[in-house]
Amino acid sequence: MNIRSLTRGDGVVIGAAVLLFIASFLDTFDKSGNGAPNAWDNLGLVMSMYVGGIAGAVLIVVARALPQPRKVIGLELGQVGVVLAVFAAWTSFWTIVDPLGSFSDSFQSLDVGAGSGLVLGLIAALLLAAAAIATPLVPALQAALIPAPKPAAPQPYGAQPPGGYGYPGAQQQPGQPYGAQPQPGQPYGQAAAQAAPAPQPAGGDFSPFWFAVPATRPLFAEDGSAPIAELAPGTWYLAVEQRGGALVAQTQDGRRGVLQDTSGIQRG
Repeated sequence: MNIRSLTRGDGVVIGAAVLLFIASFLDTFDKSGNGAPNAWDNLGLVMSMYVGGIAGAVLIVVARALPQPRKVIGLELGQVGVVLAVFAAWTSFWTIVDPLGSFSDSFQSLDVGAGSGLVLGLIAALLLAAAAIATPLVPALQAALIPAPKPAAPQPYGAQPPGGYGYPGAQQQPGQPYGAQPQPGQPYGQAAAQAAPAPQPAGGDFSPFWFAVPATRPLFAEDGSAPIAELAPGTWYLAVEQRGGALVAQTQDGRRGVLQDTSGIQRG
């Protein structure tokens, strides 16, 4: 799981889930004296509104952090999470309209209204549902929750940034291309020649550079046929060629493809 792939919208979802959890322990009714029940005294309420909303938030965040989409009964985890979030908001709205519910016989002689647990739960559920729905639609919510760290200094093509960015565990030497390993007894630069031929820039003024994406984006095959990889925030990739408004990028495992959406990328 890659937590750097989480977005600001996911941060709102997490915050709303925490509020739901807190609200479940607060009073359901606004009743003087002691003994006002909370959501855990009503199994149907706690499971549909509070636990359902928290479960939806967990599914949304897990789906975002997984490298590949996972499905349940033919639906992606994120989609199931959005449905649960909307259901929790729907339940919270009608519960606050009729807060007594199954307790109406016990408090029929009292003037009882919605307690702090229902009020805070409604706010949290509506916030959760709004963030779950709006995140794929609002660019501001799609920005990375944890910004990608910058390399110590811009690196020339063929060198790996210090501090472990890029291919994990690989110890690059000057003159090597991205991901190449030197062999004992090899002359300086020979590993580069054996690894892969140097790409030809689209224009004479193009220089390869490291970059990070602000949100998860697909990397298409060089012929544009289909996605071959997914670029995640928090990881540095190497741009080896420019094709109009697109970039030919190289992943940590050496695969190359076309990044069609280059808006908002962070250069190293």
